[in-house]
Amino acid sequence: MAMDIRQLFGQVAGKALDVLVPPQCPLCDAIVVAQGGFCADCLKTLRFIAEPCCDQCAMPFDHLLPIKICEQCAIAPPRFARARAALMYDAGSRGLVLGLKYGNRMETAVTLAPLMARAGAPLLAQTDLVVPVPLHPRRLRARGYNQAVLLARALTSRTGHRMLPDALRRLVDTPPLADLSAEARARTVATAFAVRPRHLGAVRGALVLLVNDVLTSGATSNACADALIAAGAAAVFVLAAARAGHGPEE
Repeated sequence: MAMDIRQLFGQVAGKALDVLVPPQCPLCDAIVVAQGGFCADCLKTLRFIAEPCCDQCAMPFDHLLPIKICEQCAIAPPRFARARAALMYDAGSRGLVLGLKYGNRMETAVTLAPLMARAGAPLLAQTDLVVPVPLHPRRLRARGYNQAVLLARALTSRTGHRMLPDALRRLVDTPPLADLSAEARARTVATAFAVRPRHLGAVRGALVLLVNDVLTSGATSNACADALIAAGAAAVFVLAAARAGHGPEE
């Protein structure tokens, strides 16, 4: 009964808030029906990733093909086992992602979480532990928050999975990767991450879901996967808010 009363109170409070502060589209601020929803015009600009896509890197296929792995993953398999992403990182989603990343639009994580949960359902069904990609302390102090932690927290509040926000630490304050080639990105972050000693027990033997805002070349995800696997993780999956062929991952 107590739980029912709390749920009812939360619903009433949420409706009252919507009356006082009408929900707005996270992209254009137009009034929408529900918190976290998109207006019709902005919704049309978003490209949601669905099958068919590469089972390892989540890059969509142009056509329905009798293969599960893209050519790039066949040539150079990533260190993580599988990846999924909710949206293509393009003109439609860029404002959403960058608003979360650099614009203090922290509420956007709550908007993206259900989209990520839907896209990552096959991975979440196997996941033991959710771990966000860390920021270097210097960058964290400058930004004030880690967008990957916000996404992971919003995601796990929906799914009930265990989340360790500080399981990984960033040892090197790497430069932005946007202008680097895939090879240069890989070299730059190769040894940039490590599992914190106090979390080795939780990571060992676990199926770990690594959460980040954008998956591009996979360099950061590979480096994090290397650190997690070295610490004894059984496997590493990746779930991102957006998937880009080219563009900023850091």
